[in-house]
Amino acid sequence: MSAQTNEREQDDDQFKVSDVVDQLRRLRAASQRRRYRGATPQLPSREATIEVVDNVVQALYPRHFGPQGLSAREVDVFVARTLGSAADGDPANAGEIVVEFAASLPTVRALVDADVRAGLEGDPSAASVDEIIFSFPGVAAILRHRIAHRLYCFGAPMLARIVAEDAHSRTGIDIHPGAEIGERFFIDHGTGVVIGETAIIGRNVRLYQAVTLGAVRFETDDTTGGLRKNYPRHPIVENDVVIYAGATILGRITIGKGSTIGGNVWLTHSVPAGSRVTQAKARNESFDGGAGI
Repeated sequence: MSAQTNEREQDDDQFKVSDVVDQLRRLRAASQRRRYRGATPQLPSREATIEVVDNVVQALYPRHFGPQGLSAREVDVFVARTLGSAADGDPANAGEIVVEFAASLPTVRALVDADVRAGLEGDPSAASVDEIIFSFPGVAAILRHRIAHRLYCFGAPMLARIVAEDAHSRTGIDIHPGAEIGERFFIDHGTGVVIGETAIIGRNVRLYQAVTLGAVRFETDDTTGGLRKNYPRHPIVENDVVIYAGATILGRITIGKGSTIGGNVWLTHSVPAGSRVTQAKARNESFDGGAGI
């Protein structure tokens, strides 16, 4: 093969690459025009947001997630330095959000402490508070949810969703940052739990793995035909409720105070306080001579 042929093939390859680059640029521009008016906003860095939240987690629980061997005096210095680092944020103003909600961090810590105590009291396998904080996925998920929910309430839904999805990838527990969750919330085991955006969960509620608090259907806008946004569509779970593994609870229904929802129950209607909802009992029947066909 001649040098001239090689040069021609290289030119052809370069042309193809530049053509693809041009098409992608035009697609990006069209997408941005559909989404934004005026200049394209600077989007947050996922990595920087997660780093900021990890710093906040260390500041909340320095003995568990900070450097080992800190003295009592060093803990306060570490917390101050870590919060200062978190407040620096990234170019997408994550730092400003952290500063804005920093005053609420003691409340977040108090809520998570109550969640941990509920875990210790409600799980016979839990040997200590430290074990729960270090190793229970439900606590890892709810800790980050309480941070994400603050961001969501402060008007930073994208940052909140990044935090929520990071927690989801770490724990297998999917909690939308908009969900309102009361104190002493405990998720046992946790894998596969899904809690929707408009769910409201009261005080002292316990969920087991694979529980879904979801929407029964998605309503459409009569004018545009598109899906409606920002309307209540997930369950309300009142205080002192236990929901066992695999239960699916859908729609804007209310689970009354003190109720117990059994495993693998499918529920789309409200139940009053003190209810006990279980699956129908299996029956063992025999069919002879074609009976039952």
